[in-house]
Amino acid sequence: MLLDFLSLKLNPDTGHFLDLKWFDEDLYTLLFRLLVNIVALTILIRFMYYPITKRKDYLFTYYLIGLITFFLCFGLKKLDIDTGMGLGLFAIFGIIRYRTDAIDIKEMTYLFIVIGLSVVNSLASRQISVAEMALINVATLVMVYGLEYVWLLKHETRKTITYERIDLITPDKYEEMKADLQARTGLAINRFDIGKIDFLNDTAQVRIFYYTDEQEMSDYHNV
Repeated sequence: MLLDFLSLKLNPDTGHFLDLKWFDEDLYTLLFRLLVNIVALTILIRFMYYPITKRKDYLFTYYLIGLITFFLCFGLKKLDIDTGMGLGLFAIFGIIRYRTDAIDIKEMTYLFIVIGLSVVNSLASRQISVAEMALINVATLVMVYGLEYVWLLKHETRKTITYERIDLITPDKYEEMKADLQARTGLAINRFDIGKIDFLNDTAQVRIFYYTDEQEMSDYHNV
């Protein structure tokens, strides 16, 4: 009975059970590239991005988007499906998700790097050597590290607050308003911008900018 069942489920052309291929030598290629990708993403996300921003929500997002992008591209390559079409569908879902909430340009740049590295690591073929793939990863990580920790040593952070003293929003009272904001927030403010003004409620949206490293408590992050 069992033998009859197995014989019915075997593909007569390939001999594969349920017409599935249970093992492929490309599995080793997948594991190697996945390891390279995870190491590169970990250096980028955990040791470069997170120590500066302290954003655990993006830490979670970047890892999963990088992983899904990697598997998506690797699978499309195996199935000989147009990669552009697959990435286009992935981008649509990404745009739908991230348009529901404002995302800073820096976070969007990190997202683009995460997706880019995952695509490179998954689609590298015999035409691209391991050394070339490693050079792409290393060059990207070195550039990010240089911009974050060498050339741009001061990390400017911002907060948006509701300010009720609209009598100080005029340009001639800039320094007085800055001193008031510093006294209230306890932050050494570098600069500030005035946004939407509500004269009906006598309030204004003010975005303050400050250097995280110059604060006594340096665990602030973007809000």
